[in-house]
Amino acid sequence: MIDDTGTGNYPFNFKLSAVIPTINEESTIGEIIDDLKNSGVLEIIIVDTNSTDRTREIARERGAKVIDQPKKGYGRAYKTGLKEVTGDIIICMDGDGTYPTNMVRPFVEILVYDKVDFISGDRMKLRTDKNYTTLHYVGNSILNRVAGLLFKISINDSQSGMWVFRSELYKMMGKLSDKMSFSEDIKIEAIRLGTFIEIPIRYGVRITKPKLKTWRDGFSNLFNLFVKRVNT
Repeated sequence: MIDDTGTGNYPFNFKLSAVIPTINEESTIGEIIDDLKNSGVLEIIIVDTNSTDRTREIARERGAKVIDQPKKGYGRAYKTGLKEVTGDIIICMDGDGTYPTNMVRPFVEILVYDKVDFISGDRMKLRTDKNYTTLHYVGNSILNRVAGLLFKISINDSQSGMWVFRSELYKMMGKLSDKMSFSEDIKIEAIRLGTFIEIPIRYGVRITKPKLKTWRDGFSNLFNLFVKRVNT
């Protein structure tokens, strides 16, 4: 599948698409879109849920397609955007600037040349107390362990929100959550259906208000793992 015709400054002819969910990300979304375009992403879809700042205007000014999704839900936003992608390879990340856009190109190249289907950024190995709290580390570790036991998989960061994957793989996946647990669901499905790897990334310090509700979402994600196991 690899040739030298090139698409988006890459030596292969795959089209790259990106999907980013947003809620009030005006301080970061413009730079993220610019970085993705510079990384060869030809289609950028912003799924916005009731932003009250200039997130949508900035995204449109930068050339992104903006879809309004008034119903809340991390997974719901992603599923809304993923229905619209036309690319062969999909990049997903949060719109708050915490995920390293400079890792997009290396991820894509590894996906193609090493014939991988899904790459997830691993925040755990390079974490610091400033960018990833002990509470989040412990909670994530518990979820990783439970996921491993229930699904007989090995995973370092089941809650990471940076992924690069083949669109054909996503089309094969079963039911995915509308909530925060979408993140663990999509990885479990990727491991089940294709070749999945994790690559360490340096998680950034958040400058916008967090959307995650630590205790509520943590227990919800834990419960979701058991529900998914029963239904799989």
